[in-house]
Amino acid sequence: MKKMIYLFAMLRSCKSLIRKYGKAFWGRFKRISKEKLAVIMPATPNIGKSIFSVNYQFGPAYIAWYKTFMELGMQQQEAWENIWLMSEKMVTAIPKFLLQWSGKTYINGFRKKAAAHVERQQGNGLHPYDWRIVYREINDNTFELDITECGMKKLAHDFDADGMLPGICRMDNLLSHLMKNGFERTKTLGDGDNCCNCRYHIVGTCEWSPEKGFEGRK
Repeated sequence: MKKMIYLFAMLRSCKSLIRKYGKAFWGRFKRISKEKLAVIMPATPNIGKSIFSVNYQFGPAYIAWYKTFMELGMQQQEAWENIWLMSEKMVTAIPKFLLQWSGKTYINGFRKKAAAHVERQQGNGLHPYDWRIVYREINDNTFELDITECGMKKLAHDFDADGMLPGICRMDNLLSHLMKNGFERTKTLGDGDNCCNCRYHIVGTCEWSPEKGFEGRK
């Protein structure tokens, strides 16, 4: 799945990146990121079955893209924005009705499995790169997760890509916006806070507006 994510996002974002930077840039980006992915994937630990396993699958591609953009001379913010663009291009290949259905299905499934994740966590049954959480039920539509350890953050550190955070953290706002789920957060580990205080609404809204900044809605 890790390689498929990389390849599909590259296919979907090819034209957009060529329009922005030209064919020569795209050729260098494609070659270097592919080389980096080939190193990153075999060295990425397998966390096994986890409610965060889908999130984790994106890690190698994010790291390869971020490191390549930086190597090609971009500033951090521009690298983040390009990864947001690539992710949006990939996700919006899914028809809107199906994307919204899958968003609610994913969040519902995530919620149902959260208590079991906490139980495994308390019994030291999680992989060291798995996420560690505090889970709270609020009502039928809403639940909260405080993430105290993040596998993506650990993986990025392994490959000297700490700078891809907190840019990648903002992806939760983008995906919630596209999937029509409610999402709120004021702290992230990537921003140096003590946790990611995520509040999810199965039915709700989440604005995606990077131009407004991310103060108070990390």
